[in-house]
Amino acid sequence: MKFPPASDIRKMRKSLDITQTELARDSGVSQSTIAKIERGRISASYDTVVALFETLERIHNDSRRDATAADVSSKSIVTIQCNERVHTASELMMSTGFSQLPVLSGDAPVGSISEKKIFDLMRKGKTMEELKDTVISSIMDESFPVVSENTPISSVTTMMSDCDAVLVSKKGKLVGMITNADMLKLI
Repeated sequence: MKFPPASDIRKMRKSLDITQTELARDSGVSQSTIAKIERGRISASYDTVVALFETLERIHNDSRRDATAADVSSKSIVTIQCNERVHTASELMMSTGFSQLPVLSGDAPVGSISEKKIFDLMRKGKTMEELKDTVISSIMDESFPVVSENTPISSVTTMMSDCDAVLVSKKGKLVGMITNADMLKLI
């Protein structure tokens, strides 16, 4: 295994938001030794550097495994009501940069509308004039799945193989949305 320079230990530790004491506890290297290494006051032995980097990598991987839907989701959700017209959805998608929107009836998710759906209907012969005044509820796709904010991200990843987005709820209220773009931020 190739390691970054020992001078990166502090940067990696800080990026994981852990203290020297926590790193010491998990790695078996004393806190004072970690402090000296980070300040460049001593050159650490190979075994010490290996222990520190392996611990940092394990902590990094564990933090990714423990991520929840709330950690990854976009907090601002742009939605549209099912009784709105397609031209309203199109304008909303263009102005916000989103390619899909959850469709609600009041506060309840009842479907979804996407650029892809609109283009598919055009390819099947619908004209822009016909689509413009079409009520969304008559052409919408299935609703995006809704998960609790505490749902592990590994479960969300599995769901997203079958859909373009997942809605996140807290006590029955929508609080976020996860798209493919949000998932790519984890890489």
